[in-house]
Parts: sequence; C-alpha cells; structure tokens
Amino acid sequence: MDGFDTNPFADPVEVNPFQDPSVTQITSGNHGNIEEFNPFSENSRLTTNQKTVPIQPVMPSQPAVIQPSVEPSPQAVAAAAQASLLQQQEELDRKAAEIERKEKETTNVNINLRQNNWPPLPAKCPIKPCFYQDFAADIPADYQRTCKMLYYLWMFHAVTLLLNLLACLAYFTAANDVGGVDFGLSILWFILFTPCAFVCWYRPIYKAFRTDSSFNFFAFFIIFFCQIIIYIIQAVGIPHWGDSGWIIALTMVKTNIAVAVIMMIVASFFTVCAALSLFLLKKVHSLYRRTGANFQRAQEEFSQGIFSNRTVQNAATGAATAAARGAFQGN
Repeated sequence: MDGFDTNPFADPVEVNPFQDPSVTQITSGNHGNIEEFNPFSENSRLTTNQKTVPIQPVMPSQPAVIQPSVEPSPQAVAAAAQASLLQQQEELDRKAAEIERKEKETTNVNINLRQNNWPPLPAKCPIKPCFYQDFAADIPADYQRTCKMLYYLWMFHAVTLLLNLLACLAYFTAANDVGGVDFGLSILWFILFTPCAFVCWYRPIYKAFRTDSSFNFFAFFIIFFCQIIIYIIQAVGIPHWGDSGWIIALTMVKTNIAVAVIMMIVASFFTVCAALSLFLLKKVHSLYRRTGANFQRAQEEFSQGIFSNRTVQNAATGAATAAARGAFQGN
C-alpha cells in the first residue's frame, strides 16, 4: 500500500548522473598503469597491452603507368603470313611425296604379283609373255574345271593343226600335182588359227569366268560357234582347202596307204575337236544361265568399254572437231 501513499504531485528527486557507481568507480580508481600520451612527442608510439607498435610511414601513391600497345607493322604481318604459307606448302609437298611413294610401291607390288606369265618363255628369250593366267587366283572354284577343259581344247586344237600340216606335207609328197595347195594352206591355217583361237574365244571365256562379264560370254558364244563350224569343215576334208579330212584321206587309200592312215588320224582329231567343242559349248551355256548374265548387261558393258576406251575417245573428239571446223568454214 506504500506505493499508493506516494504523492504524485511532489517535486521529483534530483538525480546526479556523476554519482552513478560505474562513473565513480572509474574516477576514484588507480590510474598508475595509464601513461600520459603525447601525440606530438618525437618517439610517439601506439601501445596496446604494453606492446609498442611503430607508426609506419605512409608512402606517397604512385600514378598508374599504362603500357602503350605495340601493333605489328604491315611488313611483319606479311612476313609472318608468308612464312606460314611456306610451312604449309612444305607440309603438303611432303605428304604428296609420301603418297606418290606409296602408290609406286603398291603399283610395283601389283605388277610383280600379276606379271605376265603366258606363254611360259625362258628368261633369256627376247619375246616376253603376253598374258597373265592363273586358274587358282582368277577363276572361281565352280568354273575352274570347265575353264581348264577349254584351255586343254585349245592345246589339242593347236596340236591338230600341226598334225594337219604334217599330213598335208605327206600328201604333197605323195601327190605332187595336187598337194601343193593343201600344204601351203595348212601352213597358213596353223600360223593363223592357233593364236586367233587363243585370243578370240579362249581369252574371252577366261575373262568371262574371272569377272562374270556378259559381254565376254556373248563374244565367246559367237566366235566359238564359228570355230565349231570350222572344225566340221576341216573334219570333212574338202580337197584344196588345206585340211586333212575324211574325204581327202579316203581318196588316198588306193594311192598311198601310209599317207591315207596319217590323214585319217588327223581327220579323227578334227572330229574329236568338233565333238568336244559342242560338249563344252553346252556346258558353258549352262554355267552362263546360272550367273545371271543377259544380253542387256552385255550391251551396257560394251557401251562402257567403248566410251572409256582412250582411242575411241580421241577418234570421236577428232571427228567432232573436224565436223565443227567444216561447218564453220562452210558458213
């Protein structure tokens, strides 16, 4: 109830702020540890917990120095570009030389691997082989037997023509008056038909089996069919045609039995050639039907071969140039 007895209208008690306990404690305390600080003394030092920290002199600030940018001269830029181009050119030349060297090595390897080996002539012979022939490397296994049979047929064909020459020589010795023409033609047939048969029908079928070429198949069929007709004519033995066939052999039976027998052997050889040719023609045709070759592909291969031939291209260019020149001159 004391709080309610206080007079609210009485004068307030005067409060002396210097009588506050915290202030009186500081003012009445011992100040022996506090030294007088003179900021203007010569050896002025800052003390903190009795540790003296010297005042560091303030260094005058230096203005920032901006380095001027050095731009290269146009001559230096051109020289640097030229040096770079020369370096690139040297690198390209080095790479080109490396590629050319590798191409030459590859070409030499291919030449060595596929060097012509037919006909097999001695190394000292001035005439070198003209063709490359390797059944195991070029011909698929399914066609090798047939291709070899055609090669053996060509060899049998060459032997038959040689025997025909000898038989016509024997006929010429037995009948001087009529045998001279047959002997001369037999020499011509041996010289002409032996290489022509190899080039005209054996090599096309070899290429056809090797590359599955429709054009070579058709070339073989046409030429080999003509060859069969020639075999039949030679086996018949028409007089004065240069063939030792059955007709001319039978005419010599009454004149000279030995010559007649020789000519009959040759006539039988021509007959065997015709029979083997018919058999192989049928066999090649069956293989041809299995390869998927056709006349349209043959036409395309022929056109591509003609247009890609350098001689044909030069001839066509020359003809077109001559025609254009003639047209301009005419105008």
